Amino acid sequence: QVQLVESGGGLVQAGGSLRLSCAASGRTLSTYAMAWFRQAPGKEREFVAAIGRTDGSTYYADSVKGRFTISRDNARNTVFLQMNSLKPDDTAVYYCADRSRTGIFPKTSAYDYWGQGTQVTVSS
Repeated sequence: QVQLVESGGGLVQAGGSLRLSCAASGRTLSTYAMAWFRQAPGKEREFVAAIGRTDGSTYYADSVKGRFTISRDNARNTVFLQMNSLKPDDTAVYYCADRSRTGIFPKTSAYDYWGQGTQVTVSS
């Protein structure tokens, strides 16, 4: 089992920045990749970014490329999402996810564990 706890969400004006954190505990050595997803009201949960635990390879949704950066600190079992140039369309609940199998995929079904989410609201 892996437990994930997100933090760092909040209210920010358009053009501003936020940094989300996801602290993992439990069987973290079995983690192959971690990812961020988001879900806006009335919409499906969508992929934002992912990072490999060992090689640090990163993947981004087209909608956030150049604005968001995913990173990790394996010593602290923590993954970060630096979000810059935020837009109102980025408003959503952001979820951290953990995958223990090989491969990195931009879909919810590929991940085994989820955090409770943190709200990000971007005002115009």
